[in-house]
Amino acid sequence: MPIYQLRCGQGHGFEVIQSFRAPLPACPDCGAATAKVPAVFGIGGRAAASLPPPPEAMPQTWRGTHEANPEYVTQLRRTAERRKALEDRHLELAGDRRPVLAHEGRFESAPLRAGDAIPPAPPGADHPRPAPASHHEPACPDQM
Repeated sequence: MPIYQLRCGQGHGFEVIQSFRAPLPACPDCGAATAKVPAVFGIGGRAAASLPPPPEAMPQTWRGTHEANPEYVTQLRRTAERRKALEDRHLELAGDRRPVLAHEGRFESAPLRAGDAIPPAPPGADHPRPAPASHHEPACPDQM
């Protein structure tokens, strides 16, 4: 049976030996609900090197995928699936799951996620270009 390190919301920590399927016990000090804490030996050393990176560390642009190289994209997809399986097993490792709305240009280093406030554009930034006229609409009003 595994040994779990647990911690409650008040910060009390303790260890427990129990089966995988058994529910987590309440804190013996205050009776509050507990959560698993990753063990130091489980995330340090060589284990950390084999831990799949979180979604934020994965390439976010076309260039980051080596111009959509099929082998590299397949490798990235497998890595993302391994990370998701790990986060499903260990909820404490799960990161921000909100959808990414923008990840290029000024948002390349810090993607814009749903619910985030849009930061002001840095001074001197290019303004977006107007969209080209549609083939179905006249480009100039005098062509009507």
